[in-house]
Amino acid sequence: MAGNAKLLHENLWDQDPELMNLIRKEKKRQTCGLEMIASENFTSLSVLQCLSSCLHNKYSEGLPGQRYYGGNEFIDEIELLAQKRALQAYRLNSEEWGCNVQPYSGSPANFAVYTALIEPHGRIMGLDLPDGGHLTHGFMTQNKKISATSIFFESMPYKVDPLTGLIDYDKMEETARLFKPKVIIAGISCYSRCLDYKRFRDIANQNGAYLFADMAHISGLVAAGIIPSPFEYADVVSTTTHKTLRGPRAGVIFFRKGVRSVKVNGEKVMYDLESRINQAVFPGLQGGPHNHAIAGIATCMLQAQSPEFRAYQEQVIKNSRALCAGLLEKGYAVATGGTDVHLVLVDLRPAAITGARAEFILEEISIACNKNTVPGDKSALNPSGIRLGTPALTTRGLLEKDMQQVVEFIDRGLRLSKEITDVSGPKLVDFKRIIHEDAIFSAKVQSLRNEVERYSEQFPLPGYEDF
Repeated sequence: MAGNAKLLHENLWDQDPELMNLIRKEKKRQTCGLEMIASENFTSLSVLQCLSSCLHNKYSEGLPGQRYYGGNEFIDEIELLAQKRALQAYRLNSEEWGCNVQPYSGSPANFAVYTALIEPHGRIMGLDLPDGGHLTHGFMTQNKKISATSIFFESMPYKVDPLTGLIDYDKMEETARLFKPKVIIAGISCYSRCLDYKRFRDIANQNGAYLFADMAHISGLVAAGIIPSPFEYADVVSTTTHKTLRGPRAGVIFFRKGVRSVKVNGEKVMYDLESRINQAVFPGLQGGPHNHAIAGIATCMLQAQSPEFRAYQEQVIKNSRALCAGLLEKGYAVATGGTDVHLVLVDLRPAAITGARAEFILEEISIACNKNTVPGDKSALNPSGIRLGTPALTTRGLLEKDMQQVVEFIDRGLRLSKEITDVSGPKLVDFKRIIHEDAIFSAKVQSLRNEVERYSEQFPLPGYEDF
């Protein structure tokens, strides 16, 4: 038993120093780098404490009061608390809305919604991936169905105007009239403008379709009440809880309750989404929920109701607009010409820089972002832009004035990439090789990296200070 006790109670850094060393390296990377991936954030200490709690030990398949295992008295209370706070965070009436807090993340949540709302091969419409949509909204190439959404359901994309970068609602309406989808998805992964939910609702009504809003990226902004909310118009709303909402890696599905419509004769047609969505999550697609994550949802939804959280979200948008203005001032092109939300999509075609080169050089100088398609791109595998987000930087305390310095670092990195490309030629593999093997370029990259890291270290990282 003595050996067993040691295994159970020894600290990670004593029991597994190899793994602990890797975790410390990642902590140092996060501390020293500028995290600008729009879907990432740094969660709070209280959420991290939930995630490393005893709740991780418990199986609780089923819903509160309807579990398949015993011993769930307090787990039930925690899940009900998470549900209540989720509704409160978005100012929803429990007579009109319900929610399921069990999805493991956003992608499983979205697939559960489709499973609940339509039959296999039912028709859906979502924003095309190269135009700023998400894989789970459906994506296929000429030769292959890429997303499981397109494999198991029939997906038809709607598009943005390639000149303005804005969703072409008129064309979407025309396409929907022909395609007759059963679900229309109002959601984005890389689109810097607020969605016109009323127009989505009108198009859905014309086709007798459900309106499903995926607010994963903007859920924190919606909770703060500083951008339009999908709840006024949607039938179902899904979200992750770790992006702008700044909670754990998890998902939530909200569904309408009560009267859906009234027939000409006055007969009321009621929503029946609650049981369909709950059953799609479990037993349809998932097993036991992750109770530690559900507790994390509960506490992040409480935080989302605070004045401090609203101020944070306001700063996220201020920083995003400052970032955008700084890039435009440097001569870079920005899709849609600006931003209303937490992200900026930079079109690098006028600068003759590929998205892959930009992503790589910025990572080399400790700025994390992702290559991304821009309106007019032909291939999602060879994108022409980068997506930049401000939630994580704002969590660390950066303000508009700091965005000026961030823009300066990005600009210097991108200009350096052009210098390197002049030597390496068009192939990415040669570009990477030159960075690491050419003494002059390697020194330039390292010097800029040192500047970025010294700057980043000024801003504290939330969480466990000594872990």
